[in-house]
This record gives sequence, C-alpha cells and structure tokens, in this order.
Amino acid sequence: MAEHKHGSMDTSTQEKTFNGFISMTKWSVVVIFAILIFLALSGT
Repeated sequence: MAEHKHGSMDTSTQEKTFNGFISMTKWSVVVIFAILIFLALSGT
C-alpha cells in the first residue's frame, strides 16, 4: 500500500470546479431575485 502524505495531492482541478459552482450559484440567485423583483413591480 502506498504511503500517504497529508497535503501532497494536487487539488487545482477540484478548486476550479468548486469556484465555477460557486460562481454559477451566485449568478443564478441574482437572476432569480431580479425576476422576482420584476414580477413584483409589474403586478402580474
């Protein structure tokens, strides 16, 4: 069995994926709030 050294794994791909997910979630929330505000102001 290979010896594991804590902190030696390359996590750059996981970090890019996580940052992309956070960015997508943030912009989705902004768009949803904009739609809700538009619907509230338009009275539909």
